[in-house]
Amino acid sequence: MAGTGRRSSRSRASSSRDGNDGDAVPLRPPPNLRTQRGGRGRNQTSIGIFNVNLKVLLVLSAIAFFAILYLINKLMNHVEQAPTPRVVTPFPAPKLMDLPQFQGEHKESLYWGTYRPNVYLGIRARTPRSLIAGLMWLGIKDGRYFMRHVCQDSDDLSKYGWAQHDGRSFGHQVIVDHGMNLATSFLKSKGEDSGYGGDWAVQIDVQNHKSRGNEEASHLFFYLADEDGNTLNLGGDTLDIHENSLLASGSRMDVGSWQLHLKSLEDLEVHFAGFKTPHIHNLSDLVQENLGLQVRKFGRLQLPDTSEDSPNILVFQISARAPFRTDVTFISGTGLESSRVKERVSGLTGTSLTNQLKEKQREFDTKFEKSFNLVDKLDPESIVAGKAAIGNLLGGIGYFFGQSKIAVSGDMFSGSHDNSISYWPAELYTAVPSRPFFPRGFLWDEGFHQLLIWRWDKHISLDIIGHWLDLMNIDGWIPREQILGAEALSKVPSEFVTQLPTNGNPPALLLALRDLVHGLKINKFTAAESNAISSFLERAFVRLEAWFQWFKTTQSGKEVGSYYWHGRDSTTNRELNPKTLSSGLDDYPRASHPSEDERHVDLRCWMLLAADCLHSIAELFEKENKSAKEYGATVKLLSDFETLNQMHYDDTYGTYFDFGNHTEKVRLVWKEVITGHNYATRELVREVLESPKLRLVPHIGPISLFPFIGRIIPADSRILEKQLDLISNRSIFWTDYGLRSLAKTSSMYMKRNTEHDAPYWRGPIWMNMNYMILSSLHHYSRVDGPYKEKARTIYDDLRGNLIRNVVKNYHKTGFFWEQYDQRNGKGKGARVFHGWTSLVLLIMAEAYSS
Repeated sequence: MAGTGRRSSRSRASSSRDGNDGDAVPLRPPPNLRTQRGGRGRNQTSIGIFNVNLKVLLVLSAIAFFAILYLINKLMNHVEQAPTPRVVTPFPAPKLMDLPQFQGEHKESLYWGTYRPNVYLGIRARTPRSLIAGLMWLGIKDGRYFMRHVCQDSDDLSKYGWAQHDGRSFGHQVIVDHGMNLATSFLKSKGEDSGYGGDWAVQIDVQNHKSRGNEEASHLFFYLADEDGNTLNLGGDTLDIHENSLLASGSRMDVGSWQLHLKSLEDLEVHFAGFKTPHIHNLSDLVQENLGLQVRKFGRLQLPDTSEDSPNILVFQISARAPFRTDVTFISGTGLESSRVKERVSGLTGTSLTNQLKEKQREFDTKFEKSFNLVDKLDPESIVAGKAAIGNLLGGIGYFFGQSKIAVSGDMFSGSHDNSISYWPAELYTAVPSRPFFPRGFLWDEGFHQLLIWRWDKHISLDIIGHWLDLMNIDGWIPREQILGAEALSKVPSEFVTQLPTNGNPPALLLALRDLVHGLKINKFTAAESNAISSFLERAFVRLEAWFQWFKTTQSGKEVGSYYWHGRDSTTNRELNPKTLSSGLDDYPRASHPSEDERHVDLRCWMLLAADCLHSIAELFEKENKSAKEYGATVKLLSDFETLNQMHYDDTYGTYFDFGNHTEKVRLVWKEVITGHNYATRELVREVLESPKLRLVPHIGPISLFPFIGRIIPADSRILEKQLDLISNRSIFWTDYGLRSLAKTSSMYMKRNTEHDAPYWRGPIWMNMNYMILSSLHHYSRVDGPYKEKARTIYDDLRGNLIRNVVKNYHKTGFFWEQYDQRNGKGKGARVFHGWTSLVLLIMAEAYSS
């Protein structure tokens, strides 16, 4: 509408100007000038009259021109000043990512990285439109070729993931694809001749895993693509890497002139194809179609050695019989006379590269032991799994740029999100839960990720948290799921893209910030680290306040000090128990009939964490203001044991529950439904056999333990003993593999929520909840009280069960899993889930919040 209005206004202004010019009265010279001159005089007089008319016309035209500019400016200002919807208005405070500590050397050191977690090997820079690189290969299964590129479960790889990764300049990954073993190593280097961000290299080692025909070649495809559309230049019309290692070259504003080189001692065959397209996210389809065309036309499995004009994508096919090794090296800043390209390529290939990678592996191992101190605590198999935990979490960090879709009106449960608008263009540097299933940012997951990452690299952790907090809008809301850019969107069904601004997500980032604040108070960090953390917290404080206020104003309940997760569907008849996605616990059973009377015990405890964290930061910086006192008062209110018990404690069960409009007598039944076209179909719908009433909701699960997790329960309280009894009860929480996510005695235990929704938080073992419960067991085992030894015994047994089961599954299957089966301990849900399942490393290290 704004654009249309601007164009029509411009048209009206032009018409007005033309009308004024047409109505202007021409000035005529005095009669005596025309009558007193002779022939020559008459000519001079005519020239004079013409000059006068021309000057007047020029003056009038100038006046009209400036009048038009004035009108256009007024109209533009009117359009520009049209209010932006609050939901897509950025928070009005200095951005955390503008802090000096995130500029200069820090920013450049993180410029290049394996920041494309959705592909098996992908490299890009931390810039919205980057030069990107990646690896594909042809896998063979049941005698057929399959293109491997994007991480997906259907590829049925036996193993893949980062065995080591330092989050900055090094990573080593092992991939097992049926008959092929593929090892990829990434190394970054910055020399005095390098362009911005430095140089990088990838070493690819291909081995035969099983017996394959000696004549059968392996086919790799390494590509380079420019998201800005800049032309990529081929190294030559034919590629003979033994004569000339140059594959491609080009130039960009960020890194200057650059070159890509390929070197190997093996007998490699290299072919290429060049494409010009903005659609880089579906590049594997493009390559596969091109190969298929070559096979049909010429019967050969190779790229055509042709390129479209001015390509922005170059794909290089590397074919050889395994085993073989090849090095691909990117050199920046090659335009300078002193760039020493040949020496730099030599230093990042061959024996030199291999030696540097070995040194980086030793550095990783040394830092791992220094950070987590496992050698004297655990067996070698557990340590290998622990390294994979941190390596995969760091290797899964991605950089994304785009705009979230935000719902602004309409029925948010209708399944239609036509009434949506775009968030402002934003970048996000974040770890991801799972490369094949969830290769994007999730707000509450990220809080658990940072419990690990800050212990490895505080500067990376602050960088990530800062990116998340900079996504806050003017109301203090942060979209809980970040789907930014074409690659991220390609992995999400369209109906799940739009974010709902009424819905929150647990403020789990505060778990890591609380640890950092405590570390400052006990002088745990170096002077440089303390300065970085302090300056970060000082600037972040106003955003954290806004976040807290958003929860306080939008998620509060009817009773003082009560809260409930908004966003539950009160009209559905398809769900056995309406989901609470905003809580992070999805289908965990809440009140059967959502209403404003609900009180959710987990959210109350999250609010206590938030208030306590803000109060601690305020004290740290001596912010003696009204809001600081309010945080202290909120902490006192929400930690009041008697009030908590009045609102949420059930003496019969000896634990804490939600409160709401609830009945236990609900079930899913098949019913015949007549559609609008008089077509009969059977659907599974909810049947309510008893009217609900306001009551405590009798489902025992992790939310029942949130007061225990929050350490609100006094160490000498009998209620603490009851919590310990519940945790160790095999009919409630306890299994030999970890604690269940819902009591075995619950009426919802392992029940499907809809025809297509299998039980999720209704029994399986989740590592994030087990970690928080274990952390509190550790706390209560160290404070004086009558239940200290009991807590210690349960802690030791639970810790052993969790480590043993995760390590066993890792070595048996090659992966960490989203959840674990409570009956047999087997991995379930998404595999290659190196998000909060990586918390097993902190369990190994016994590293918990103070």
